[in-house]
Amino acid sequence: MSTRNGGLVQLTEQPKALEIYARAALGALPVVGKSGIGRSLPKQTLALEGLRVDPDNLAAYARVCGLRFGDTLPITYPFTLVFPTVMKLMVSAEFPFPAIGSVHTDNVIEQLRPISVSEPLDLKVRAENLRRHPKGTQVDLVSEVSVGRELVWRQVSSFLKMHPTGEPKEPKQVHADEVPPPPMRTLRVDQSTISRYAAVSGDRNPIHVSSLGAKAFGFPRTIAHGMWSAAAVLGAVEGRIPDKVTYSIKFGKPIVLPATVNLYADQVPGPAEGAESTGTGWDLALRHPKKGYPHLTATLR
Repeated sequence: MSTRNGGLVQLTEQPKALEIYARAALGALPVVGKSGIGRSLPKQTLALEGLRVDPDNLAAYARVCGLRFGDTLPITYPFTLVFPTVMKLMVSAEFPFPAIGSVHTDNVIEQLRPISVSEPLDLKVRAENLRRHPKGTQVDLVSEVSVGRELVWRQVSSFLKMHPTGEPKEPKQVHADEVPPPPMRTLRVDQSTISRYAAVSGDRNPIHVSSLGAKAFGFPRTIAHGMWSAAAVLGAVEGRIPDKVTYSIKFGKPIVLPATVNLYADQVPGPAEGAESTGTGWDLALRHPKKGYPHLTATLR
């Protein structure tokens, strides 16, 4: 159920996953008289007030991502809270392209302060910045989490729909295979892990949980969620992440299951003494253990 107040659509409950994926599947089917990519975005902002964190779900999320379970939320966990609302917007009739088949290319998370498990959360989600991309059309989904009137967490998720555009293509970068340097640690991920993450996060996209679904989109086998990777890599720096931080993530080649990947975490020195200081940061990466290409690169600042 929902109520509309101008451009703000107030939801009364979290969107249901089964309903969302049913609409996503319908949206992926060709429609007579409709073709191509839309030129406008939904004008509405979807909102949900008073959402409570389920401690059991949070504990399961921490386990599957290799993170600590505590009194505050991991900086990536609110992604799972806003995800159903993001998907509801992406499967709406006004969204310019089908949700199924779009690629999550980048994610920027701003945590303004730690969020307590016990705090009631207000969510808002909107779409903006529809733009051309050398490989197709890209759009940003902006999600905000507030406690009362205080904004505590903000995210910009960029999605790409690949299609011919006629624009000059980006020059293809050719990388000679090099033996990657020794990692800080390795991560092993298999279908069992990703199926558990899908259940916890609500992201049951077929490319992650179905061999047939993965092959339908050109993958040899199922692939790991990008946001599982974004959470799992944080295990290397837990306890050393500032309370106020920006986490910028760029997704590379998918992790085809099962896989072992190299994890890298390099501390970035702070500014020179006497300069305005924001503390040290981290450069993070997950890379193929033999060829060295990135599955994920990220910065914490």
